[in-house]
Amino acid sequence: MNYRSQFKSVRDEVSPEEWQARLDLAACYRLVDWYGMTDLVYNHITLAVPGEEGHLLINLYGLLYKEITASSLVKIDLDGNIIWKPETDYGINQAGYVIHGAIHRARKDVTSVIHTHTRAGMAVSSMKCGLLPLNQTAIRFHDHIAYHDYEGPAIDTAERERLVDDLGSHDAMILRSHGLLTCGATVQQAFNTMYHLELSCRTQVDAMASRTELDLPSEAVLEKTAHLYQPGTRRPYGVLEWPAMLRLLEYEGNQSPWPPYWN
Repeated sequence: MNYRSQFKSVRDEVSPEEWQARLDLAACYRLVDWYGMTDLVYNHITLAVPGEEGHLLINLYGLLYKEITASSLVKIDLDGNIIWKPETDYGINQAGYVIHGAIHRARKDVTSVIHTHTRAGMAVSSMKCGLLPLNQTAIRFHDHIAYHDYEGPAIDTAERERLVDDLGSHDAMILRSHGLLTCGATVQQAFNTMYHLELSCRTQVDAMASRTELDLPSEAVLEKTAHLYQPGTRRPYGVLEWPAMLRLLEYEGNQSPWPPYWN
């Protein structure tokens, strides 16, 4: 069966800058799917529309991440009002703008926000110890990750202020008893951060399941390593690997019955 999208292309109906943003965001959705970080049709990734302050792109609530294309993305404002969406009965997930809109409004350095409910992420979110600096990948987040206590499903706009306060200036956050969240100056950077946060959680769960004594580096080594892995120390994250990620998606798109992300 062929599941090619029936959504009409909007490439000629939007600015070149918005179209590029749509391509980048759709690619990010596909990569989250490819690397096993999806939760049925739930969760969301947002990206600010270039040149349109207060406008975001988000997924239709009802599509698999592997179905999402550049033309199927919805444009909303920071309060969740739909500015434009394709002709479909699908709407948007309310939690998408409660969580994401709050961060986009408060953090002018952020253009993209990713939220996931992965098995490993939820496991670590339920651990009192939080994320442990067990290895080089996880040490990146040493003293550079926030925590937000669970308040129930994120549909209450009153939670926005507390969530933003907890996030502070960090680009990664563990939502306790809930999942993971990352943000960044670009969608590429936000994806890179989420990929490594997810990998850190997976390795922690594996290490703790081995039921052996765990070894942590010294505080001096942790601080040095964490500093070297911050995006402003050596190079921004997401730049080096993004072309390779797009090549991966192009190959998969040409082999798959699902619609290519660039539609």
